[in-house]
Amino acid sequence: MSEARIVVVGSSNTDMVVQSRRIPAPGETILGGKFVMAAGGTGANQAVAAARLGASVTFVARVGNDVFGRDALANFEKEGIDTRFIAIDPAEPSGVALIMVDEKGENCISVAPGANSRLSPDDVRRARSAIEQADVLLVQLEIPLETVEAAAELAAGAGTRVVLNPAPAQSLPERLLRRVDVLTPNETEATHLAGIRVSGEDSWALAACVLRQQGVETVVITRGAAGAFLSGAEGESGVPTAAITPVDTTGAGDSFNAALAVALAEGRDMASAVRFANLAGACSATRLGAQPSLPTREDLDRFIASCN
Repeated sequence: MSEARIVVVGSSNTDMVVQSRRIPAPGETILGGKFVMAAGGTGANQAVAAARLGASVTFVARVGNDVFGRDALANFEKEGIDTRFIAIDPAEPSGVALIMVDEKGENCISVAPGANSRLSPDDVRRARSAIEQADVLLVQLEIPLETVEAAAELAAGAGTRVVLNPAPAQSLPERLLRRVDVLTPNETEATHLAGIRVSGEDSWALAACVLRQQGVETVVITRGAAGAFLSGAEGESGVPTAAITPVDTTGAGDSFNAALAVALAEGRDMASAVRFANLAGACSATRLGAQPSLPTREDLDRFIASCN
């Protein structure tokens, strides 16, 4: 098996996480528990996750000229990620995410994007050669939409597979969707993109149909503990995941998307890749934090063996 080559274009944040018995209501203050500060950001999480799963990863991003940015760069290099295309922004601070996690592992997140909001199409074009040589381009929506479009256009033109994690939810133009090979919304994001309420099997199929009619080749609707719904040229199916007791779901979606990209880059068929991704997400959800929770390939192999 050849080494998977993946380019991730996306955000880098520092996550500040507080565990609480429950998420407070608006205007309410509650006493929380453990506090953790860790590296995060959807793009950074996915880049680290893919590298830990054995891929050769190039990350295209922006960080601030501050301690958070310097720490992020050092961390990426420690993880073996190619950082040539990570720009240091002279004007904006590094992104920060404030996260609250309840005793069931559910969370709420508020992000100050900082330098992420200035990641530009020019930044992406500087990474053209890496994108053209990659097996998979993995992108999300915590950066400007024009930058996502520029990355997808370069990848599609070179025959590089495009995986788009449409988070946070926003409307997407058909010109972008036509360049997406695999779209991975959760139910909330699928509801927003398809314009219908997505909450059960019939609605999963209908939403996927709407999105595929807009040009997406394959739609994978992620459903947390219920696994995922896969719709593509080979048909539709539910793909199960492992039964776990979640500790923190913050990094689970990023682990899923990275594992999906790695599995596809390694040549797995779509159903097998989604199953692998489900198990990576489940493994991540058994640990606290975003990047600290992301499994290595050895971690994931042990987890998968324990589920059989």
